[in-house]
Amino acid sequence: MKACLIKEADTLIRLAGVTEITSVFFGGGTPSLAKPETVKALLESVKSLVSIKNNAEISLEVNPTFLEIETLREFSDAGINRVSIGVQTLNKNGLQILGRDHSEEESLKCLEMSKSLFPGQVSMDLIFGWPSQTLDMWISELNQILPICDNHLSLYQLTVERGTHLFKQIQQGHLRQQDSQVVEDMYLTAVDLLERNSFERYEISNFAREKCYSHHNKAYWTGHDYIGIGPGAHGRFQPVASKQRQARIQTLEPNDWMWEVERFGHATRKATSLSQLQQLEELLIVGLRTREGISNKVWMKISEERSIQELLQGPEVKQLVQRDLLMFDGEDLRATKEGQNIIDSLLPDLINVLGQNQRLAASMTTQPQNLT
Repeated sequence: MKACLIKEADTLIRLAGVTEITSVFFGGGTPSLAKPETVKALLESVKSLVSIKNNAEISLEVNPTFLEIETLREFSDAGINRVSIGVQTLNKNGLQILGRDHSEEESLKCLEMSKSLFPGQVSMDLIFGWPSQTLDMWISELNQILPICDNHLSLYQLTVERGTHLFKQIQQGHLRQQDSQVVEDMYLTAVDLLERNSFERYEISNFAREKCYSHHNKAYWTGHDYIGIGPGAHGRFQPVASKQRQARIQTLEPNDWMWEVERFGHATRKATSLSQLQQLEELLIVGLRTREGISNKVWMKISEERSIQELLQGPEVKQLVQRDLLMFDGEDLRATKEGQNIIDSLLPDLINVLGQNQRLAASMTTQPQNLT
């Protein structure tokens, strides 16, 4: 696995023509189960190929079990300088419902040790909206966490995935899926509580104080290129030999992935060239989730001939501005505080108008000119 990670990183870095890397994120699955020497070897290999920015953020997702807590110092020595802890909940019953194999005590111990090793660079993941959780329970949990957490929190509404044990329990009537109104109240209450405690909602699910943002994730949300390596990884970049940005997906199954890397140098299962419309749609979907929104400068890197202002000409979009759900200051398009709360319901109108504009522009450029 270590050899294949190094080999795939080498291949894709060369393919992308990268000269500098600004962040590295070890995430998805449980990367903290890897040996610290694997992380160290990969980082050293990357450094031998390209420059890694001096203040680069190098993050690791961690599960708060005693086994992984014991290796935190080794990960720090290997080059990790930020961790994201999958606490999910401090409620014992909630941990059982979510199928987690750690305890509240382990979460608190992991948080304490992480703060000592990575001061100001520790994030906690929390899940809300699980069966039997009440609004009062959620408020109590947030009040327990706020005095002891570091400077970053990620709050995720529970998504029940088909095929999971939790899905089966709900289907069989052993558990009841949370009421949507209760989930909405939980989210809005959390936003208010965190903001009153100096946490900025800089993205729909992410909150930071003292500007301790996840810089790697901000790169996703602002349309920057990124390389994905490892089983099931996703990437977005423009290969040197290509004229278009590509969406790339690596082979999911670890054994198949390793076989392909050993044979071909990488295991890209699917590489899809992204049209201008697809790139703008992605930018809308992720960019409007952020507090900063989408800058016209970033927009025009994709669409040089048509500014973001043209999107605002549609009556549907004008109505969103009039309802104080969107705002445009001449440079940036962003959702207002109220707009962020319901951003998923705004996106279909925006994407529809964007598609109409792009199709109109395409038809105008393909029409024959009247030379008389």
